Amino acid sequence: MKEIAVVILNWNGKQLLEQFLPTLIELSEDAAIYVADNASTDNSLEYIAEFHPTVTIISNMANYGYAKGYNEALKYIKEPLYCLINSDIEVTENWLKPIQQLFASDEKIGIIQPKILDYKNKVNFEYAGAAGGFIDRYGFPFCRGRLFDTIEKDQQQYNDIAPIFWASGACFFIRQTVFNQLEGFDSVFFAHQEEIDLCWRAYNQNIKTYYCGKSTVYHVGGATLKVSNPQKTFLNYRNSLLMLYKNLPNNKKFGILFKRLCLDGISGVRLMLQLRPLHCFAIIRSHFAFYGLISSYKKNIQNNSKANYYYTNSIIWEYFIRKKKYFADIKRV
Repeated sequence: MKEIAVVILNWNGKQLLEQFLPTLIELSEDAAIYVADNASTDNSLEYIAEFHPTVTIISNMANYGYAKGYNEALKYIKEPLYCLINSDIEVTENWLKPIQQLFASDEKIGIIQPKILDYKNKVNFEYAGAAGGFIDRYGFPFCRGRLFDTIEKDQQQYNDIAPIFWASGACFFIRQTVFNQLEGFDSVFFAHQEEIDLCWRAYNQNIKTYYCGKSTVYHVGGATLKVSNPQKTFLNYRNSLLMLYKNLPNNKKFGILFKRLCLDGISGVRLMLQLRPLHCFAIIRSHFAFYGLISSYKKNIQNNSKANYYYTNSIIWEYFIRKKKYFADIKRV
């Protein structure tokens, strides 16, 4: 058995597989390669079987999304380290070795993210993950290398190895034992922010999440669900509220959630002023969906939640009011 299982979640991504799978296979000779397929209808599986017979296919019964799609597929994978990787990722030479070495250096490190650069503009960090993620008090995520729409150029400023709060699901390494201990992703999330929720649950159990700047991948981004899609807005806002509800300390929960709901309202007004009413309505829908799901989480609430989960009080205040556009400008509280 090899040490690493590289697992690509696929849904009608034949073109992406044709583009990126050959290089991944070539540069991952020390890993077992799997494709977890969410009931594709575009001949993805026929392509893999014909041109890449060394790749193991795991067929899910339906399009379960990212969260449940991986939960179901990983039941059949026994390698001690998982790499959950998007089909629109281009890997680079020697991308796995630094990750393996970092895991070996500290048994308490459970999750690792490599450096993620933009495939379309390879001197820039990529929006979804960049050089590792954090959240503010109200659950808004941001990254080293990316604050909202401000993307930094890669000038080796994040070539380090450093603890982070969350790792990007675009290229997400996790120990099999940790994934099982945490009972996987929350399948209710379907897609978006499920990796942040998982990392938060890991943090509450004293499991470390790290960034490894010695490993680099390039991400196309938005290849399966367009950035301007209101459904993405709905999932991001709903899932962020669910994540807060699940992981906040009980004595902080009501106050922080109330303020977050108010901030979401301001965001909705801003979207209306930008003539993006479908996105505004998506936020409204996300709130009602959140209210409808709360009762089902009563038995799944964290009892060991830590109060010092956030990097800064409000990334919105820092970015839009104080005009702090780069991660280095944000002071940790």
